[in-house]
Amino acid sequence: MEEAVQIVQAIKRGEVKPIYFLMGEEPYYIDKIAGFIEASLLSEEEKGFNQMVLYGRDASIDEIISNAKRYPMMAERQVVIIKEAQDLSRSIDKLEPYAENPQATTTLVFCYKYKKIDKRKKLYKLISKTGVMFEGKRLYENQVAGWIQKTLKSRNYQISPKAAQMLVEFLGMDLSKIDNELQKLQLILPAGSLITPELIEENIGISKDFNNFELRKAVGLKDVLKTHQIINYFSQNPRDNPMVVTVSLLFSYFSQILQYHGLTDKSKANVAKQLKVSPYFVSDYIVAANNYPMKKASHAIGYLREADVKGKGVGAANIQQGDLLKELMVKIMR
Repeated sequence: MEEAVQIVQAIKRGEVKPIYFLMGEEPYYIDKIAGFIEASLLSEEEKGFNQMVLYGRDASIDEIISNAKRYPMMAERQVVIIKEAQDLSRSIDKLEPYAENPQATTTLVFCYKYKKIDKRKKLYKLISKTGVMFEGKRLYENQVAGWIQKTLKSRNYQISPKAAQMLVEFLGMDLSKIDNELQKLQLILPAGSLITPELIEENIGISKDFNNFELRKAVGLKDVLKTHQIINYFSQNPRDNPMVVTVSLLFSYFSQILQYHGLTDKSKANVAKQLKVSPYFVSDYIVAANNYPMKKASHAIGYLREADVKGKGVGAANIQQGDLLKELMVKIMR
């Protein structure tokens, strides 16, 4: 995030490079940087003759270089943006001669999504010297809630830890999808607002009481009634609550409980660091660890593996996923 911000700030200061090669598994910042360049580097009057968008599946490296070597018309520079540039992966090395001596009056932008160039390659070194190499790295699941909080803070909003976790569990790790929902909330909430689970439920449609986050908490507390209420809700709404996601999240949860048991330093700060969770949730893990000693946590992981196989139709083809989840909860919490 910081690197992407620095690139944008440098462009705002007028420090524009001839090549921006934006690559990596996480497309969010690739789109943001390319979108900023596309929207702001040229005036509206200049864009007509001096801004071009090509697509990797339709363009060759030779065509791209030919366009990049053109001189701008009635402007200081031209902008050439190559979207879906990963489709050029087999021929991308042919860019080397141009990268060695790029056209000073052209800003050439490659959106090379879901892939990256080997840092040992000559092309990587050449672009790093004459332009900007940016790698969008996919966040780990435990980093996404923190990303949500930082993103909202930069926009003068706050979000509660539970509300952030609800978004992660409902929307996954797709930063673009999460940001779309955050922007919707920003449209209806005044700056400085605290985004709560109630606001998430009301405006995005995620239940604040019946979700995987609350299920994990209920299981950790051994709250049988709440657990079965949530499972019943999941059974009635299987599309929004697929079993494979629930089992995966519970598997991660019990793996963290096992990890907690293995810690010698069980201070709040160290538990948060080692389990990669917010300090806000550490007390929940302490309670869960007391309810599930190491042996029980290990058994729970075994039951989850069995349920995962059954949920995929192996040995339980005619059993509803809701019934499989109910059976799983009984085994784990007995």
